[in-house]
Amino acid sequence: MAISAFDLFSVGIGPSSSHTVGPMRAAHTFAEGLRADGLLPRVARVRAELFGSLGATGHGHGSVKAVVLGLEGEQPEHTDPRGADARLDAVVRDGILQLAGEHGIRCDVADDVVLHRRATLPFHANGMRFAAYASAEPAEDEAPLRQREYYSVGGGFVLDEDEVGENKIVPDHTPVRYPFTTGDELLARCAETGLPISGVMLANELSWRTEAEVREGLLHLWQVMQECVDNGCRAEGVLPGGLKVQRRAPRLARQLRTEHPGDPLAAMDWVTLYALAVNEENASGGRIVTAPTNGAAGIIPAVLHYYTRFVPGADDDGVVSFLLTAAAIGSLYKENASISGAEVGCQGEVGSACSMAAGALAEVLGGTPDQVENAAEIGIEHNLGLTCDPVGGLVQIPCIERNAVASVKAITAARIALRGTGRQVVSLDRAIKTMRDTGRDMKVKYKETSRGGLAVNVIEC
Repeated sequence: MAISAFDLFSVGIGPSSSHTVGPMRAAHTFAEGLRADGLLPRVARVRAELFGSLGATGHGHGSVKAVVLGLEGEQPEHTDPRGADARLDAVVRDGILQLAGEHGIRCDVADDVVLHRRATLPFHANGMRFAAYASAEPAEDEAPLRQREYYSVGGGFVLDEDEVGENKIVPDHTPVRYPFTTGDELLARCAETGLPISGVMLANELSWRTEAEVREGLLHLWQVMQECVDNGCRAEGVLPGGLKVQRRAPRLARQLRTEHPGDPLAAMDWVTLYALAVNEENASGGRIVTAPTNGAAGIIPAVLHYYTRFVPGADDDGVVSFLLTAAAIGSLYKENASISGAEVGCQGEVGSACSMAAGALAEVLGGTPDQVENAAEIGIEHNLGLTCDPVGGLVQIPCIERNAVASVKAITAARIALRGTGRQVVSLDRAIKTMRDTGRDMKVKYKETSRGGLAVNVIEC
């Protein structure tokens, strides 16, 4: 299977790639399938069911809104988050949904989007079932015009029922120049070609796009990341959802801009600010870059901001190399484990993002491929076992601070690796396998269900 950098990094909306972006894409795909099959004019009602982690925390993650907007033809890459709530309110108020953006059908959101808090579908914790009916009041035994199951497998990736398989990857059999599926194979490609990891990844990206298109696309992602940080540093107030979490990025930004230079650790405070800004924007449903998930979306932008602000000689070429390297590392997690908190806990989200950022920073700081792999391994090794226990089902506590801490950890991992030879006892492949095995052993209540950890203890207090 081939995985592009633009699979791992995409523009979307918060607060969750698996619970917001994925359901919107699935709903959009279902609606477009009805159009393609010529069934759209016959549809009178659509029922959507969300299972597993989607059902358990869907309200806090905005899954209902995402499904409604997706059925109306919206896609996360183009949705204006400022108008999303108004769109949902209009459907609730009027009881009419514009299926695929053109065919009005009856819709009672409370009845037609069902969140199953305990039931699951067999393939993945984030399962969805959509059914379209010819009757506005379908009988219990009425056969649907069309019914499909989808799985949101992390990072906004969606598989339908015909694509499910052992690897949980959207099938793409495009031949690439330097194929790799493991860290060892990636290092071998570097040794054979003399290319850095970013060079190997760039050569593979040319299977889909020209070099100019790759560069333009990656720099566009960087621009969106910068805009997200800027928005997060300016937006005051309380995050939605009921926990009354105060936005901290604006106040921290003002403090850092007025403090006198001289603090040797000031750069880390800026990194913290960048991560907080992104994740507060994500928690508010703002426009972000999934990197590789929304819950961990602040880490790569924070470390990339660190590179451009604090590393002498940083330029756009370095930004492109950073993102290509991060994507190469991220593809290993997608290929061999998971980036879904609902499947392996937060080690698959924050852990993989920390690893990706650490390796990417090591490369743009002049590291060898072995040192880059070492940095990535350090980044995940010290996130192993990290649970996903969002309080109230919201991507706020502990998610926002967790991104800030992991961003600093990624920088530390890169610096440790650059002081070494690149040789280590634990390889990146072994660390990824350990993360996968740990996720399988982890109790379900620690996998984005809000039924364990801080999610219950904070409420009890």
